[in-house]
Amino acid sequence: MTYRSKLFGTLAALGMVAGMPATSAAQELTVAYFLEWPMPFQYAKEKGLYDEALGVPINWVSFDTGTAMSAAMASGDVQIAVSQGVPPFVVAASAGQDLILTDIAVSYSENDNCVVAETLEIDKNNAKELEGKQVGVPIGTAAHYGFLSQMKHFDVDISTMEIVDMAPADGAAAFAQGSLDMVCGWGGALRRMLEHGNVLLTGAEKEELGILVFDGISVPADFAAEESEMLTKFLKVTAEANAMWNSGENKAEMIEVIAKDAGMDVDATEATLATFTFPNVEDKLSDKWMGGNVQTFMLGVADVFQGAGSIPQALDSYVDTVDSSYLAATGTE
Repeated sequence: MTYRSKLFGTLAALGMVAGMPATSAAQELTVAYFLEWPMPFQYAKEKGLYDEALGVPINWVSFDTGTAMSAAMASGDVQIAVSQGVPPFVVAASAGQDLILTDIAVSYSENDNCVVAETLEIDKNNAKELEGKQVGVPIGTAAHYGFLSQMKHFDVDISTMEIVDMAPADGAAAFAQGSLDMVCGWGGALRRMLEHGNVLLTGAEKEELGILVFDGISVPADFAAEESEMLTKFLKVTAEANAMWNSGENKAEMIEVIAKDAGMDVDATEATLATFTFPNVEDKLSDKWMGGNVQTFMLGVADVFQGAGSIPQALDSYVDTVDSSYLAATGTE
C-alpha cells in the first residue's frame, strides 16, 4: 500500500481510534501555524483530510511567532499550535500557562539562525566584536534561545548589546535597510537575512554544541483532557502526511500544494524542506525525543532563559509538560 492510499485510508480508520467513538463535543477547531514554513501537514490541510477525519470544520490561523501562539491558546482562541518552537513553549509553561507538548513537529537546525551584517566582517573567529551592537530578535522563540546560546558560547556580553524584539519578517526588512547589526529568525525571513550577511555557526556546528532546534505540536492541557479523541485524530492525520512525505511518493504533487499554502514558490519550498526532518512516530516516542530527552532539553532552555533574565523562574522539571500518550494512541509507526 502506498503512503498516499494509507493517508486517505486513515480517514476510514479514524472513526475508531483506540476504541473511541467517532463524535466529539467540540463543534469546531482553531489551529495555529506559520506561513513560509512548509510542512507535510499542509497537504492534508488543503485536501480537507483533517476536517473529514475530525468531523468538524477547522479554522487555520497563521501567526508570526510562537509567543503569539501561546497567547492565543491562553485566551482560548486557539486549541492546537502546529510547529510551536520549544523556547516559547517553555516560556509560557514557566509562567504557569497549562500547556502540554503532544508531538514533535519538525527538526530544523539549519533553518533557524542569527545573521551578522556583511559590512561588519564578523564571524566565529571575532564574534566578541558583536558587543555593543544592535540585534533584532523575536523574544521567547527558538531563535532567541539560539541567539543566547551562541552569545554564551562566544563569551559575548549581551548586556552591552541593544536587543530589539522583532518578528523575523520585520527583522529581515530592517536588516536589509541597514538598521540592524545582527538579526535572528527562520524560514523565508532567514533566507532574506542571508542576502545581507553571514551566520556565525552552521546547523551542524550548533548541534555539536547541544543547541537543538525543533518545534512541537502544543495544546492547552484542558483541551487535551476534554477532546482526547479529536487530538489523537489530528496527530494521526499529521503522522500519515509526514510518512507520505518521507517515503518520497507523490512528492511532486505534495510540494505544489504545500508551496501554495505556505505562500511560497516551489523552489523556495524545496530549499526549505531540504533543511527539515520529520521523525517517525516510533522515533518520537523513544528516549531520543519524548521519552526523556525533550524534557531534559526544556529544562536546559529554561535555565538559559532564567540566566539571561528572560523568565523570572524556571520550573524544577518539565516532565509534566510533555504527554506522548495521544501520539502513542494513533497506532502509527
